[in-house]
Amino acid sequence: MFRKNIYKGLGLVLLCAAYTACKLPEVAQRAENKNVPAAFNNGAQDTVSTATIQWRKFFTDPNLVNLIDTALKNNQELNITLQDIEIAKNEIKARKGELLPNVTYGVGAGLEKVGRYTSSGAGDASTEITPGKEVPEILPDYKFGLQANWEADIWHKLRNSKKAAISHYLSTVEGKNFVITNLIAEVANSYYELLAADNQLEIVKKNIELQSNALELMKIQKQATRVTELAVRKFEAEVLSSKSLEFDIQQNITETENKINFLLGRFPQSIIRDKANFTDLVPATVQTGLPAQLLANRPDIKQAEYELAAAKLDVKVAKAQFYPSLGISATIGYQAFNPSYLLRTPESLIYSLAGDLAGPLINRNAIKAEYLTANAKQLQAVYDYEKTILNGYIEVANQMSKISNLQKSYDLKSKQVTALTQSIDISNDLFKAARADYFEVLMTQRDALQSKLELIETKKQQLNAVVDIYHALGGGWN
Repeated sequence: MFRKNIYKGLGLVLLCAAYTACKLPEVAQRAENKNVPAAFNNGAQDTVSTATIQWRKFFTDPNLVNLIDTALKNNQELNITLQDIEIAKNEIKARKGELLPNVTYGVGAGLEKVGRYTSSGAGDASTEITPGKEVPEILPDYKFGLQANWEADIWHKLRNSKKAAISHYLSTVEGKNFVITNLIAEVANSYYELLAADNQLEIVKKNIELQSNALELMKIQKQATRVTELAVRKFEAEVLSSKSLEFDIQQNITETENKINFLLGRFPQSIIRDKANFTDLVPATVQTGLPAQLLANRPDIKQAEYELAAAKLDVKVAKAQFYPSLGISATIGYQAFNPSYLLRTPESLIYSLAGDLAGPLINRNAIKAEYLTANAKQLQAVYDYEKTILNGYIEVANQMSKISNLQKSYDLKSKQVTALTQSIDISNDLFKAARADYFEVLMTQRDALQSKLELIETKKQQLNAVVDIYHALGGGWN
């Protein structure tokens, strides 16, 4: 009766221990929100998206196409990202290998001498052995064989780990696509910035020539006592200011060229481009499609989605650490104290098969910490995924508004440039007729130069806005 109560008590203790081992800490859970508005700010419901156009067809300038093509081959950041993909591939192979038994081989040789006053030695001494066939005092040992260890994946810990590795791999692929879209947009924007600087430099040079002529006119007028030395000095200062601006623009051109060369992974050299007719470039027409299409088109959103999937699987892997694991081990081989006996079967044959079931019972703080950390990372991945979707929508909305407003601004600035260009000739004629003073001529030339530079800047912003919305919609990687 007493022994029966002991068994009942031990069973109750083991049951409580198993319950405690399987009880999980409380954690916060949150499902991701994939809802996006039905349409962008323009209210369009068209499903056609510019993001589906290949970049070679979206950009029509052959010089720009060649630059982008070179960047996609040589850019260091992109090549680093490609190695991330290789690392993720190898991680999948490693996780697959954990599902299979671990088999090793071994070959060994050694010597052993046991003490006479030990259990082994006493046993040898008491054994009756025929003369000439005693066991040697120093006993050699030769062996070879195979050993296998395998963990039965009863809680899908290893399989979920492999799935998480696959999700990480897919995430790195989307990360590479995101680098490609960023690289294409950066090269295109820098190219248009370079064209704009070329045209601004040409305008400044023409303006310097115009201002120099006006300076000579002021000198003649001074000799005729129609103006003072102040007028001559004012126009001379204006010429010097424009020449200083010329060198500033030339420095900007050099830095922009080198920026493009850096993106192309090469040392500084001249960038081939067509400098003419920059203001005649017409920005491409962009179709935004529906906001929901961003989930499939934008690589950064898909990357965040795969990272979220991997984080969820990591939680399952961490959760499985609380449960018992079943391990199976086996060995087979040959062992003998004399090499001539080594391959005798079955005398020298050795084998074993064992299984064990083990799980955490006491002091599980490390496992709890890993589980709680995995869950916290999953929540981070949820927030990051939602943030990426929100950021994508806002980027598209901002660029749509920017394109519209820049077009209106460019139309007005074009009229401003026309009016101020005409006013230069008018102010010169009025000055010669003594109906305007030199200050009006000076300010008219200055305003005309400023308006022309601003017009070039606005055209550049228009072209950049189209590139940016193409990038925001997820175009370029396909």
